[in-house]
Amino acid sequence: MTQSWYLIDADEMAQESKYTFYKPSKRIIQKLEPGNICKLIFSFESDNPEHPSAERMWVIIDHVDNNKFVGHLDNEPFYIKDLKVGDIIEFESKHIIDLDVDDNEPNIVEKYLDRCFATKKIIYEKNKIGYFYREEPMEEEKDGIKDSGWRFLEGDENQEDLDDSENSQFVSLGLILNIDDSFLELLEKPIGSAFARNKETGKFIHVDSGH
Repeated sequence: MTQSWYLIDADEMAQESKYTFYKPSKRIIQKLEPGNICKLIFSFESDNPEHPSAERMWVIIDHVDNNKFVGHLDNEPFYIKDLKVGDIIEFESKHIIDLDVDDNEPNIVEKYLDRCFATKKIIYEKNKIGYFYREEPMEEEKDGIKDSGWRFLEGDENQEDLDDSENSQFVSLGLILNIDDSFLELLEKPIGSAFARNKETGKFIHVDSGH
């Protein structure tokens, strides 16, 4: 019987979405030894469109050899039928997405959890950011995550577009940085700052804010 699941390469996911996908550092992974637990992503296919495409589950490490690990599953899968708690799992450091060892290294995902507004064309169609500015953030805070005050636009929206709340979405700064991080150093600029993309150079320049 063909195995219905496979392990996701978390290194690739972290490279594609480094501002929103947490991946433990290599230095921390090297500390793992038998008895430690780590989390892996088990991808699978299903005929049911309501099912997810993967399950994230914990594995207890039994053996370590360089970057190769052998352990046993510590969760009972909900969707994957040919896998059960206690089954032997062979994996590598690239598959690990979480672990039970404290990671004190800077976490870029946590750094950019704060929210911002961006147009849906930027978020979903990956259209270029043409203009962004920082206004007084909303006061609401949830689970320690707050509004950064940053607002990202394509730059050619008319007033009707701007007035329609359906055209924008409240998302993490990290999500926007995954699309374009060329303005990363500008995120430390104060409230009232505004920047527009120079069409010739592609770089952002400071402009007067109309907000």
